[in-house]
Amino acid sequence: MSDTFKITLAQLNPTVGDLKGNANKAFAAWEKGKKSNADLVALPEMFITGYNAQDLISKSAFHMAAIETIQRLAIACADGPALAIGGPWKKANSVFNAYFILKSGQIKSVVEKHHLPNNSVFDEVRIFDSGEIGGPYSVGNTRIGSPVCEDAWHEDVVETHVETGAEFLLIPNGSPYHRGKRETRLNIMVSRVVESGLPLIYLNMVGGQDDQVFDGGSFALNADGSLALQMPMFTETISDIVLKRESDRWVIEEDDKATVPDQQEADYHAMVLGLRDYCAKTGFNKVLLGLSGGIDSALVAVIAADGLGAENVRCVMLPSEYTSEASLNDAKTLTEALKCRYDFVPIAEGREAITKTLAPLFDGMATDLTEENIQSRLRGLLLMALSNKFGEMLLTTGNKSEVAVGYSTIYGDMAGGYNPIKDLYKTRVFDTCRWRNENHRNWMKAPSGAVIPENIITKPPSAELRPDQKDSDSLPDYPILDGILEILVDEDGSLQDCEAKGYSRTDAERVERLLYISEYKRFQSAPGTRLSPRAFWLDRRYPITNRWRESNQLPSTGS
Repeated sequence: MSDTFKITLAQLNPTVGDLKGNANKAFAAWEKGKKSNADLVALPEMFITGYNAQDLISKSAFHMAAIETIQRLAIACADGPALAIGGPWKKANSVFNAYFILKSGQIKSVVEKHHLPNNSVFDEVRIFDSGEIGGPYSVGNTRIGSPVCEDAWHEDVVETHVETGAEFLLIPNGSPYHRGKRETRLNIMVSRVVESGLPLIYLNMVGGQDDQVFDGGSFALNADGSLALQMPMFTETISDIVLKRESDRWVIEEDDKATVPDQQEADYHAMVLGLRDYCAKTGFNKVLLGLSGGIDSALVAVIAADGLGAENVRCVMLPSEYTSEASLNDAKTLTEALKCRYDFVPIAEGREAITKTLAPLFDGMATDLTEENIQSRLRGLLLMALSNKFGEMLLTTGNKSEVAVGYSTIYGDMAGGYNPIKDLYKTRVFDTCRWRNENHRNWMKAPSGAVIPENIITKPPSAELRPDQKDSDSLPDYPILDGILEILVDEDGSLQDCEAKGYSRTDAERVERLLYISEYKRFQSAPGTRLSPRAFWLDRRYPITNRWRESNQLPSTGS
């Protein structure tokens, strides 16, 4: 019986639907493991298809092609270490989320996922069938238990692996980021270690997929719960880990422990990675955005420059007669600090032409929100024209506070393919800008230092669509607005909960109304990086047509 067991852990970034590309990544990792004399090369959950593939898995042609790709991969990896990789598995008329063990040119073992998550961004009950709880598989003389992702969050699957002879646990995951997720994972896995008395290796994928960002951060725990390995977050990494047999039990050798970023850095890295991968996986090399001189577009510009490089970012200033000189100067200063392209496209002439066109229909009517929205929609038209002409993805720049209450113009400033700050409340936007000015990391492609001018951070927010306009004219001050939204959205709380936290009933009712009537806008909005467990899209699914208001919940007593 061997006294050592070596695993090459491949914390890699798959692309949904790219079976060939994902297989090539797996093969390259296997070759690296072969060179290092590994016994096993392991990849995350559903790696061959990418994750979360949603209803694509239900397409027979797709899941059969994925299985065939795994079979070909087994043949290619016949001469060397075993390869463990996630993918779909079909048996009779059932399709499973499975983990394949490939060895000697064959699929030697298949572990079927039993517990299917059906909350937040997961809808696996819709897609997969629940597999039977199985036991460990063998690699040589070593028996390994591999509960697939959610299965490790439950006691029963791990308990079965232990009872049927597992010597340690290797858990493949497709676990997306949100604030506090790493601590939750670590605590749950420590519980599994304590219950089982076995060392545990938690292998997570990395990379962006639509709104979700898989943050990596794979780790290993010894049987006493101590941390033996910590792989970096948000970064593709291949690491070797060695287990040694001591007194008839396995002990993981101490290895590198990457620094775990704090919440501020983790959020920022998620936004950078989410945008970078969204562009790369949809075929865009360059982006553009409308730069207003305000804080939201400034932060999006910096995120884009950090993710793609300043040379791949076009910032477009589209001023009207209401645009202040300070905004013009701030926008120019920002682009000079980032060293990205700056285009100046005034909208006055176009706006005048639209006003004349509509004048006969609007004759005798007062100027109102209609004219403000024309400005925004004209900017959207011009930005989309640039996007079409130059093949650059248009980024939209609305923060979570604005997205929540509809403080944005559909077909105007909402136009675009992706929104990095969609799940970032306005108060967090300010904090993030200050953090980025004070911090720089080697994964950021933009220059270091205070790239966002201080005046952008400190001046009162304004859409600048009419004279002396301030956001506070239309909304509660952002600390109040965000506090109420955190209760109503993130906590699914009530108006009474808002009052209990010290917010006025009037403000809470106003925000609740705006939140519900803006659902149709969110339904048509661009995807954006998920940072919280209650991001707008899959985490929070509300009807567009909705007359519920907590303030008038009692039924009518009229005849």
